[in-house]
Amino acid sequence: MNRNVIRIHPQDNVAVAVVPIARGESVTGTDMEVLPAVTDIPRHHKVALADIAPDAPIVKYGEAIARAMTAIRAGEWVHTHNIIP
Repeated sequence: MNRNVIRIHPQDNVAVAVVPIARGESVTGTDMEVLPAVTDIPRHHKVALADIAPDAPIVKYGEAIARAMTAIRAGEWVHTHNIIP
């Protein structure tokens, strides 16, 4: 199976797309469930690996790097439009 995201730390709730991922394509990585992309994900951008509630931490590198501004669905693009740094 081709992997199109990298999950940097096992506690991360986001992964980084290594190629552009179109809405509807599978989001695949090592040691994670396959999930559908619910939005287009640009290359090198984050994708949610699970549903993230408003104000919940965005975890990358095993550390909170931001908070969710709104509810973010698993498979959704995570970027400045839906996070608070």
